[in-house]
Amino acid sequence: MAQRTILVVEDEDTIRHTLQYNLDREGYKVYEARNGTEALGLARRHHPDLVVLDLMLPEMNGLEVCRLLRQEMSIPILMLTAKTTEVDTIVGLQVGADDYMTKPFSLNELMARITALLRGRDLAAKDLVASYTVEEFGGFRFDRSARTVHMNGDEIRLAPKEFDLLSLLLMNPGKVQSRSTIIQRVWGSNFFGEHKTVDVHIRWLREKFERFDKLPFRITTVFGVGYRLDKEEVPAAAVS
Repeated sequence: MAQRTILVVEDEDTIRHTLQYNLDREGYKVYEARNGTEALGLARRHHPDLVVLDLMLPEMNGLEVCRLLRQEMSIPILMLTAKTTEVDTIVGLQVGADDYMTKPFSLNELMARITALLRGRDLAAKDLVASYTVEEFGGFRFDRSARTVHMNGDEIRLAPKEFDLLSLLLMNPGKVQSRSTIIQRVWGSNFFGEHKTVDVHIRWLREKFERFDKLPFRITTVFGVGYRLDKEEVPAAAVS
């Protein structure tokens, strides 16, 4: 297996060097950035397997860096911050962070979370290989490789988590996916938000497709359990 690469974005030299030293000991190749601008440049150049990202950075804060990274690439992002309020946590997760740790933190716990995030990424990659890269039926086209979605030729722009959620449902048509399963497979085992996050993303997904009169699938709510995607027959005249 190729050596895993991690980008550490931290303006405090002591913390950054400590992380670099310990990650290096664990066999990771580490890139270091002291500010947001430098972080984006390194990420675009090296495409790391994971990013450890401080919230408070000079030039560009961690939330903005996280938002831009999530738009360009699908890699696990672990945010670090000295702030502990629930609002900060929610905002960090909403812009695309996969996990969140407050300072001071345990190095052992940090390493465990990095391992878990990378393992989750590996499982997602296996799912992708095991499934069809492109699914196309009833005027609907879902391309996992290009991460694009079209309905009757119109592109449907989905946020990263919306795309991953729809991908999971499409891989299991007719099977109920519990909220816990969805959290595990889409957000990862270290997600500590509420299960209503799933409900919110399902609502957003439905809103993205509501302008179409006929859809070849529907997302069904199974009350008290979770959600199921059911494929449906679409009359030929409705497919254009």
